[in-house]
Amino acid sequence: MTRRATALLAALTLTTAMLVSACAGDGGDDSDQPEPGPASSAANSPSGSASSPTAPAASPAGSASPSTSGSPSTSGFPSPSGSTGGASQAYWHPTPGTPWQWQLSGTVDQSVDVPVYDIDGFENDASVVASLHAKGRKVICYVNAGAWESFRPDAAAFPSSVRGSGDGWKGENWFDIRQIDVLRPLLAQRFQMCKDKGFDAIEPDLLDAYQNNSGFPLTADEQIAYNKMIAQLAHGLGLGVALKNDVDQVPQLVDSFDFAVDEQCAQYQECDELTPFIQQNKAVLHVEYTVPTSQFCAQSDRLRFSSMEKHLELDAWRQPC
Repeated sequence: MTRRATALLAALTLTTAMLVSACAGDGGDDSDQPEPGPASSAANSPSGSASSPTAPAASPAGSASPSTSGSPSTSGFPSPSGSTGGASQAYWHPTPGTPWQWQLSGTVDQSVDVPVYDIDGFENDASVVASLHAKGRKVICYVNAGAWESFRPDAAAFPSSVRGSGDGWKGENWFDIRQIDVLRPLLAQRFQMCKDKGFDAIEPDLLDAYQNNSGFPLTADEQIAYNKMIAQLAHGLGLGVALKNDVDQVPQLVDSFDFAVDEQCAQYQECDELTPFIQQNKAVLHVEYTVPTSQFCAQSDRLRFSSMEKHLELDAWRQPC
């Protein structure tokens, strides 16, 4: 589920003192810091279980659980007239501070009292989306747009020529994003699946291959061209689209994407780099895995992020700010 760098797995063993140092006070000064090493991803297996070999244990008894009371607030949705800043005027997107739930493993817990859900597009059918809509939720479709996954039903459609090095998770290999003409129609089919199931927006994962050991000599400009193609595909279907991580290219991409989904910007001291989305009234949907809420929520509140702590396997458990 998570698509952060392979350093994420090692980060699970960081000491509490290191985490506190990185996120002290009001969330810390998000000064520049070297990006972690090669990216990894944890996708769902065909059965829906997390593929991470080091997924953390389930939360202990007494930990926070999803709220089941009341109806979700719609205050985080943009007005019918749209909001400032490029693509967000035409496509649905969550606005700054919108509460959300991100669940990519297990049966979706539909009782969480938030207006936005982000769930796996392949592993949930149209009835799940319709049920969430009936509860007043908007629903984001998670799909992998940056790596081949052997366990997906469309895996055979991707030629071996577009598959590069493993991304750190079993059964996954980076795409050669230079082959846009090959990948565009295949990803268009995935996005059409999201549209057909009734999703409101797309979270396309792994949009930062150029910073990782993909097996291909990718450049920053090639990544920008690929990511803009991804945004155009989603918008062509009338769907909003998130920029997933790829923090270094936010200035070049914020106008093309409707909101951001970020992992661990507090841990890596890079949250300030995502604020161009907030300035355009577009949400930053943010999670941390190893930093406790006490160490990043003050910063998230100041930046107007939609932040929570999650388990690495992205099950139903959440601890929002």
